[in-house]
Amino acid sequence: MKLIVGLGNPGEKYARNRHNIGYMAVDRIAEDHSFGPWRSKFQGRISEGRLGNEKILLLKPETFMNRSGQSVGEAMRFYKLDPTDIIVLHDEIDLAPGKARVKHGGGHAGNNGLRSLHEHITDAYTRVRLGVGHPGRKEAVAGYVLHDFARADAEWLDDLLRGISDGAPYLADGDGGRFMNAVALRVAPPRSSTTQSKPKAKTPVKTDESSQPKPSDRNPMQRLMDKLN
Repeated sequence: MKLIVGLGNPGEKYARNRHNIGYMAVDRIAEDHSFGPWRSKFQGRISEGRLGNEKILLLKPETFMNRSGQSVGEAMRFYKLDPTDIIVLHDEIDLAPGKARVKHGGGHAGNNGLRSLHEHITDAYTRVRLGVGHPGRKEAVAGYVLHDFARADAEWLDDLLRGISDGAPYLADGDGGRFMNAVALRVAPPRSSTTQSKPKAKTPVKTDESSQPKPSDRNPMQRLMDKLN
């Protein structure tokens, strides 16, 4: 069994925040792969289903971001899981919008949700970092991630979430490479090889005027003979 966690904050107020992209991702997985209804448990919301041959529990902690580890730790202990059985999807300001990266272990990089997870389940879990971009200034980060996605973000955000859902069975199976390929096919699909380039315009052929005799080049006798002829 695998536990896939989407990080975020509960409530309609935060639903479209950049910080809630983890919630959005597991919601899309649940919808596309016909998971069971969401219900309350482990200080969060859970949904059960399968991805390929793997039994999966989706979890959205409702402890607020900075206490996410409480909810995840409770679920892990109940099902007697190892931290390596846990996959966490979360926002990442150090990645460009629409990018996704799979990482095993490592630091929390200041993310309060990951910091809480480190405290409760160690750092030996897998995380999927979902790029939301950076505001440009460190002091603006908190307000930025707690602000809704802009309308201009709608297209790439939908492509990213669809790609995550497409690749979810590979993610559950531990195949990060194929998961990343599935995401890339949605976010940056290859161009069609049947596209033909426009034909180049033909360069007009210029007449070599220098080869034509000019009247001024003929002597008086030649011009007189021209008239008589």
